[in-house]
Amino acid sequence: MKASEKVQVVMSNSAKKLILASTSIYRRELLERLRIPFSIISPKVDETPLPGERTVDLSLRLAKAKAAAVAKDHPEAWVIGSDQVADLCGAAIGKPGNFERAMAQLQLMRGATVTFHTALCLMRGDIETTLSVPTEVTFRKLSDGVLEAYLRAEEPYDCAGSAKSEGLGISLLEAIQSEDPTALIGLPLIALSGLLRDAGFVIPAKQ
Repeated sequence: MKASEKVQVVMSNSAKKLILASTSIYRRELLERLRIPFSIISPKVDETPLPGERTVDLSLRLAKAKAAAVAKDHPEAWVIGSDQVADLCGAAIGKPGNFERAMAQLQLMRGATVTFHTALCLMRGDIETTLSVPTEVTFRKLSDGVLEAYLRAEEPYDCAGSAKSEGLGISLLEAIQSEDPTALIGLPLIALSGLLRDAGFVIPAKQ
């Protein structure tokens, strides 16, 4: 490869503006794996479910709303919006926020299979693609003592479902079924990589 070609390829990513419409540390860390320069802006979106709204529809609506909230002020940028909703028998399970609610969630999910709908939206101006990647997670039948010990050790109170699969929370799980292992953590990188390539980003960037 000629030097001029190398500079052109490297600049093809840096010349494009990419924004992650999220303040989630998990999504930031996942996006960093792709080694594309990006900035972070909080989308400030009301995440209250609509009456009778299905969990998958909620995740899709919020992912698009987050992207749109940032894209309206940055029409030249590609904006990533994402949202995750955990579904147990049709009911949404949110972030617990504290030990008591986390314990109640884990007790409720004990021995059950929960579907985590992780929605993704890539938007620039009036160009937009939105999709959802489901992950089925089966929780082990564990005692309250084991569940409490886990919560005290990892304190996953900012995670829907009260268990970090990328950490000690994996010990609470019996099985995970998904097309994308990163979807459960919060951002489906397999799908996102495809969308970003379609938008002209080079992944991985050539050195």
